[in-house]
Amino acid sequence: MSPIRVDFYLLSNSEPQAPWLVACRLLEKAYKRSHRVFVYCDHQQDAELIDELLWTYKDDSFVPHNIQGEGPEPPPPIQIGYGSEPRGFNDILLNMASTIPPYFSRFRRIMHVVAADESAKELSRCHYREYRANQCELFTHPID
Repeated sequence: MSPIRVDFYLLSNSEPQAPWLVACRLLEKAYKRSHRVFVYCDHQQDAELIDELLWTYKDDSFVPHNIQGEGPEPPPPIQIGYGSEPRGFNDILLNMASTIPPYFSRFRRIMHVVAADESAKELSRCHYREYRANQCELFTHPID
């Protein structure tokens, strides 16, 4: 089995909504490439924020998604959750939370969007070290 790929997207834009908008772009790209993505958030408010942004961030975009536990079964290719483990998702994890979920190793790829502030950068360094200790394949991508 190949190592888990972990991508850190390092933002230079310090606007509070920038990480969420970059997350929407990543989700749209993943959807267009037929991936199934679980978006892990810290809490319900963040889940609802990205849910709403996926409907509105771009006029000509459609990314089928829902919040875990809502909507149709089987779920659409993008599922947003917080607190509980996803069912049926093991392709890509987009981690928008401050912690790494205990089930991260079931995914083939993990993406982190890192805000431009120092506390977010320090948290991502901790995550980087934890993934490295788990023999993950690590990549960083500066985003302007």
